[in-house]
Amino acid sequence: MTQPIPGTPPKRGAVGRLGFVALSLACFAYLYYRLNGAAAREGLSLVEYMVQVFGTVRWVPWIGLMVAYSGFYFLIDTLVVTRALTWFIKPIRYRDILPIRASAYIISIFNEQIGKGAMAYYLNKRDGVPGWEVGSVMLFVMFCEVFYLLFWATIGFTFSGAALPEVFGLIPYIAVGAVVVFVAWVLYFRGAVLPNNRLRDKPLVHAFRVARVKHYVLFLLLRSPALLSAVVVYTVALRLFGIDASFLSLLGYLPVIFFAAAVPTPMRAAAITFWVILFPENEGQMAAFGFVQHNFFILFNALFGLAFWGRAQRDLFG
Repeated sequence: MTQPIPGTPPKRGAVGRLGFVALSLACFAYLYYRLNGAAAREGLSLVEYMVQVFGTVRWVPWIGLMVAYSGFYFLIDTLVVTRALTWFIKPIRYRDILPIRASAYIISIFNEQIGKGAMAYYLNKRDGVPGWEVGSVMLFVMFCEVFYLLFWATIGFTFSGAALPEVFGLIPYIAVGAVVVFVAWVLYFRGAVLPNNRLRDKPLVHAFRVARVKHYVLFLLLRSPALLSAVVVYTVALRLFGIDASFLSLLGYLPVIFFAAAVPTPMRAAAITFWVILFPENEGQMAAFGFVQHNFFILFNALFGLAFWGRAQRDLFG
């Protein structure tokens, strides 16, 4: 039998990392090209141009808006996780999840998925909940996030498709494919598809085995206030940056941008670049907006994490 070639996985990993770096560099090169061109048209250097852009932003109302939005998002996010744990494992109080959900935002600065893994470790240590089952709930949440964002992207496309870039025309086709995948997924875990397959019995997919269609619908209903509030917040924030945008157009943009931002680097760089592509006549404002809106949202969430960090430490280590 042919043996695996030693070192192959690391090489594949290295190729993947190089691909990430290449895409990140391509995004920043594109931003530099667009911003340098905009600065040249104004007869300014790139630094002077960006200083001018940042100087026109109404920072005080923007900070107040983002702090309020981050707090609301934190409350909704914790509610979703609490309900999912209650559905699939055991009743857990909302206030008991607040410290670890907030603390996980600190880790999520680097990777959202690792942040969810930290929550699984916390619940296993504090409440004795089997780690694999908690992991299955986190997988359920991540799985539902994709369909939730696609659902709202489809709604946004329905109302404002004509105003969106041409590439957004793929959304209806992706949505149809997602419906087929979702139906097959649910039927598989109900035993109607591949009934003899034992993958569904693994602890890591416990939540999917227990889940019914109502749980997916409830997830959508519980999570949606966060996105709908984001549409309002981002529209107002754009106006504070001097950009006039409609609520309907943001409903089409945001789910796709949020999906890109939820994927580990380099897609976060692509998500920032996306704003410049969507508003090509305001390169400077949109580059500034894309950078601060995404990164400061993560920072504000991490500040909530710091506020709860001591409580999480006491729960884990006494």
